[in-house]
Amino acid sequence: MNTVPAATASAIVFVWLGMVLAISFLEAPLKFRAPGVTIPIGLGIGRLVFRALNAVEAALAVVVVVAVAVGGHPAAVTGLTAAVAVLLAAQLAVVRPRLNRRSDRVLAGEDLPRSRGHLWYVALELAKVAVLIALGIGLLAA
Repeated sequence: MNTVPAATASAIVFVWLGMVLAISFLEAPLKFRAPGVTIPIGLGIGRLVFRALNAVEAALAVVVVVAVAVGGHPAAVTGLTAAVAVLLAAQLAVVRPRLNRRSDRVLAGEDLPRSRGHLWYVALELAKVAVLIALGIGLLAA
């Protein structure tokens, strides 16, 4: 195993994990509790923040995949890398487009019930956090 790709992947995985925890589980729910933040304002902020987060996540995922591919890591690390990439892809390709369409409707003035799409996004986010933790540990241990 090559130590430079392993160190690179480890650092990136833990930075990625920190970003997800800070934005998805701290910023996102708190913004709706701030004084004067309405649902439309919160949705607008959320769309911008999550668009930026997801773009950074995609870039980090590419670097981790490349580092793991060239690093000669064990199969468990490769499997976890694939798992986190699939979870991110599911969020970006399946859940986010649905959430965007729904938020477009809310921003256009429709009064809609609570979204189950957010529950899917949170479930994928929790799974992604678990896989990132396991992947980071696996990279450090390899």
